[in-house]
Amino acid sequence: MPTEPTTDIKLKPAQRRTNFLSQLNWRDYVFALIALLGFAFAGHRTQHITDSYEIVILVASAISCVALAWFWRPLQIVFLAIALLSVSGISLYQNQLPDAKPAFWLQYALSSQSAVVWMSTLFFICTVLYWAYSLSGKEMLGWLASKITYVALIFGGVAMMMRWYESYLVGADVGHIPVSSLYEVFILFVLLTAAFYLYYEQRYQTKHLGGFVMLVVCAAVGFLIWYALAREAQDIKALVPALKSWWMKIHVPANFVGYGTFSLASMVGMAYIVKFLGTPYADLPKAIRLFSAANVSEAERAAKHAKWAPLVGVSIWLLGAALFLQPLFFRPKVDAAVFANYWFYYFAIGLVLIGGILLTRKRLAQVLPAFHVLDDIMYKAISIGFLFFTIATILGAMWAADAWGKYWSWDPKETWALVVWLNYAAWLHLRLVKGLRGLVGAYWALVGVLITGFAFLGVNVFLSGLHSYGAL
Repeated sequence: MPTEPTTDIKLKPAQRRTNFLSQLNWRDYVFALIALLGFAFAGHRTQHITDSYEIVILVASAISCVALAWFWRPLQIVFLAIALLSVSGISLYQNQLPDAKPAFWLQYALSSQSAVVWMSTLFFICTVLYWAYSLSGKEMLGWLASKITYVALIFGGVAMMMRWYESYLVGADVGHIPVSSLYEVFILFVLLTAAFYLYYEQRYQTKHLGGFVMLVVCAAVGFLIWYALAREAQDIKALVPALKSWWMKIHVPANFVGYGTFSLASMVGMAYIVKFLGTPYADLPKAIRLFSAANVSEAERAAKHAKWAPLVGVSIWLLGAALFLQPLFFRPKVDAAVFANYWFYYFAIGLVLIGGILLTRKRLAQVLPAFHVLDDIMYKAISIGFLFFTIATILGAMWAADAWGKYWSWDPKETWALVVWLNYAAWLHLRLVKGLRGLVGAYWALVGVLITGFAFLGVNVFLSGLHSYGAL
């Protein structure tokens, strides 16, 4: 009898990388040339508003762009498409007459707000397709879901680039990189989460995790839509004095690499628990069965497993519901009126989705990657997130010393950033030292997104401080 009732997940054959450059082809070098020329042109056009620090950031960004696209080749198409569409949008802005009606493509596709709408719509569509693929097994649906996710990624990138340009149209003193407000960083968050997922999708040759990961992306998109409609957060505003710094260009993106990968790991943790619930007891690896003590007979283990496994299902439902419940409490005022508006339906849809996942757990258990693969993705995602979150914390301390005269002030945002860092440091420590695996690691990863969510949003609402720039 097989130990795990799953389809085989085939990893790509390992390649001997004695010389990384020897594996590059002419397309890689053409992309590098185009990318470097594009960055050089951008630097030339903006040299009158950049200082030496920002030039260093620009050069580092160019090198990073090329290196990433060489490492993961699909990014070459993504980056080139974003650049082409962004340049097209900028040219439409430059060619239109004052007080004239915006050009058709600018109004309905290439302005920052139009691109955000397309990005949001496509993320919802690909989420539906990913779930339809996992439940039906039709390969065409999985292929289509993946391609639409790439297109959503492109539109999100265009939205960021166009918003950057539009900020300078508002005023030369207003222009800034679009990572300064809650609205802007939410776009960055969904893009980074989706991009990391697509990498792991290709790396492990499985699309069955897409529905799980896209849940957190859609939750963020749902919040983004409300924030834009209810608070008019899409309006571009001048930076507060503390944010007028080149530090922001490196601190915030590094921070959100951490947020994105931590969120991805949490959804993989959810998939792990769902697979556990949907797999028959006899087919579960012995290492992750409940009550696997040596002095307990196999019959006793099976009986106890059958008794306590439903509690695992209830817990995943509660934790999943908490993911959609968080924004409800991130409002300054929670009263009866809340339950008749957007957030009530947002939460209700979340409950239905989690319930539907649990009802189809047996089908999902058959198609989800093997337990060790899910565990490996969680570990790698958290490792990358922890690295970048550590870098972001160090950069934030240096920025604080530059802006406020001291590296650490125990501001609520700083304190909760430390809580997040300690949480994942403990996870990684137990993984590497004690071999943390199985349900405990999956639950911990899932709970981690609630801690991260509070550090991301809750601090801005409930705890005022030096970092309270993104009020709801």
